[in-house]
Amino acid sequence: MFLFTHLFIGIGELFYGSYKDLRIRLAKKTLSGQDKALLSNLFPYYAKLNPKHKQEFIEKMEWFIAEKAFVPRGDLTKITQEMKLLISATAVMVTFGFRGVTLKHFRKILIYPDAYYSTVNQQYHKGEVNPKLGIIVLSWENFVKGFIDQQDGVNLGIHEMAHAMKLENQIHYNNESNFFNPTLWVRYSEIAAVEMRKILKREKSMFRSAAANNEHEFFAVALEVFFEKSAELKIYNESLYQSLVYLLKQDPIVLSRVN
Repeated sequence: MFLFTHLFIGIGELFYGSYKDLRIRLAKKTLSGQDKALLSNLFPYYAKLNPKHKQEFIEKMEWFIAEKAFVPRGDLTKITQEMKLLISATAVMVTFGFRGVTLKHFRKILIYPDAYYSTVNQQYHKGEVNPKLGIIVLSWENFVKGFIDQQDGVNLGIHEMAHAMKLENQIHYNNESNFFNPTLWVRYSEIAAVEMRKILKREKSMFRSAAANNEHEFFAVALEVFFEKSAELKIYNESLYQSLVYLLKQDPIVLSRVN
């Protein structure tokens, strides 16, 4: 009876998984020339890629958009195509080194027009990631601020996608998990710990003080700097920069050299 029960459950899970994959494939839509033009104008990372990498980037974006439900919250009444494109492009940029990783655990992206009030801790938030509910929450106004100055090392979208990526790696029931090489993660963590101690001692650092709150915050802040101030980070701390290059399987400096 035990064997037949588990066989039945296994078949059910297989059927549901196949149905879900079919639903996503049907929802997948090809990005238009207008969509690509918008990315070229507003998303420098994509604009600087060579043609081959641009195609890979677009394909990954199409899957990401098909998998996610973009949900308006607060006074926001409509999700525009621009919102979907820029949020999805940010997620794809952060995960670009991992071909099959699209943050599958996070099924919904909730978008507020501005900072929103949390009844849990009674504070206003700009964004958050909730692994229990499988959601990523963003304030659109603060997300856009990350694009106004794309070289200040502060970007809400990168920050929250970095949190989601780190959590996705740790979700053991998900076939996307454990994509970070453990040895490379240890090496990165050792270098990051040294930098965190510098911040706590109020020594000169390239990273803002929030990066020293814990390892999760440091990773998110580090990725903001890694993508927005790549050259400066490499000069400031080449060991940290290279550890992130190896860990994330991409080098923004190299990728930006259009062939």
